[in-house]
Amino acid sequence: MAERAFTTVLEGGSYFEGPRWHDGAWWASDFYRHTVSRVEPGGGETVVLEVENQPSGLGWLPDGSLLVVSMKDHRLLRVSDGEVTTHADLSAHCTGLLNDMVVDPSGRAFVGDFGFDLMGGGAPGPASVKRVDPDGTVTVVAEGLSFPNGSVITPDGGTLIVGETWGNRFSAFDIAADGSLANRRVWASFGDEPVGATTQELLGQVVVAPDGCTLDAEGHVWVADGFGRRVLRVAEGGAIVEEITAPGGMGVYACALGGDDGRTLLMCCAPDFYEHTRAPVREAVLVATEVAVPHAGLP
Repeated sequence: MAERAFTTVLEGGSYFEGPRWHDGAWWASDFYRHTVSRVEPGGGETVVLEVENQPSGLGWLPDGSLLVVSMKDHRLLRVSDGEVTTHADLSAHCTGLLNDMVVDPSGRAFVGDFGFDLMGGGAPGPASVKRVDPDGTVTVVAEGLSFPNGSVITPDGGTLIVGETWGNRFSAFDIAADGSLANRRVWASFGDEPVGATTQELLGQVVVAPDGCTLDAEGHVWVADGFGRRVLRVAEGGAIVEEITAPGGMGVYACALGGDDGRTLLMCCAPDFYEHTRAPVREAVLVATEVAVPHAGLP
């Protein structure tokens, strides 16, 4: 088998997250530089927005407006014609930092939060998924998730698949016409649900820690294993059908399929994810490799 080829798309980040392919370019948040950038496929970064309270998930409304998660103040920002406004304030529904997001074709955003103070060493707790409608209305649509993180919507718009970082699983929900979620089930299980009162207790029980993810045209999810320094192509049920280890022994915390043919897999790589180690340095990179099956669904 030929050795896998990697291309470095962008260097000099602190901690990249939320990668998306949109309008012929990559987009990504950088937590600790507090930036949202458009990145040309061959490299070259344009900072589109600075987010003081740390940007995460990205998405677009039908009118082309950009939605950006502002983590620490639990807001969803809207960028339209260069003007930044608060699309929604989710503070009342968060027990941890607001995090990743997927936006459906009608402009409804599904957003998760940490559920507890991860960086401060807090005790693990459950979190919810919130739906933000195009008018900014916030509704809690699912509860009791173990750190809901990267999420995808199937091409038919009918299923939301959510990675639970501390849960060893992906969960799936049917999306009703009104945006409500139903029929929660385990879409992929990697092991028993971890139990314990501290993250250290949970850590040894996590087989795969689903982080940022992307869906392909065969219904498989490519997911960054947040603790495993790899990306995995996962089939429904939990079988791992392909594995890519990041170059240089780095961690991988999110991935996206894109490029003109949808077969470029972009990986957000950094040595670790801790704010106190990542914020002072510029060691994060965006790395790309080619895969066989193209992108499908959202984001």
